[in-house]
Amino acid sequence: MPMPTEERVSRLVAGLVAGRGFDLEGVEVSTAAGQTRVRVIVDSDDTADLDSIAELSTQVSECLDEADDEFGAFRYLLEVTTPGIDRPLTADRHWRRARGRKVRVVLRPGVAAPEPGLPGSFEARVGALDGDRIALVLGGKRAPRLVTVGLGDIERAVVEVEFAPPSARELELAGGVAAGRPPAGADAAEPTGTTVAASDSTEGTME
Repeated sequence: MPMPTEERVSRLVAGLVAGRGFDLEGVEVSTAAGQTRVRVIVDSDDTADLDSIAELSTQVSECLDEADDEFGAFRYLLEVTTPGIDRPLTADRHWRRARGRKVRVVLRPGVAAPEPGLPGSFEARVGALDGDRIALVLGGKRAPRLVTVGLGDIERAVVEVEFAPPSARELELAGGVAAGRPPAGADAAEPTGTTVAASDSTEGTME
């Protein structure tokens, strides 16, 4: 049987994931050393704790198993996980959840920087999202100041790992850290998100 497709898995689990209050951020299917791995990436506005992810993992596994009659059994290892802190910010909800975190912003070619002398790629701390514009705190601890940038002017933005907490003034300008998110500067504790892996004896049915 061919490897299950990411599109097929997404269609099978999207409703379940949404019903549990999560956003489906992506599905990855890969094979190494004869083992097929299905990785379901989810996130939510609230903290996704280990128990919540474990419950969701069980339900996703059952959802895939229920497709057996239609598609035929396929052995795989299922992982249900939250995004790592270094995932790109590509949707409004990503920006909301990243408030208070440090990001590397790359502007689109030809777009003017939000202040004179600033290069097209720079670090900033995420502030509040207002429609199609995001507030960014520049200057770090020494000279924090607030600017705004249109989301359409940003080519790429990625949350950066940081181990030292920001200054009180930086967080004040950013509006604090988004509710349910870990404090800025605490990345040493959990750098890769929350993951639950089902047994490799799991069987599901995916095209």
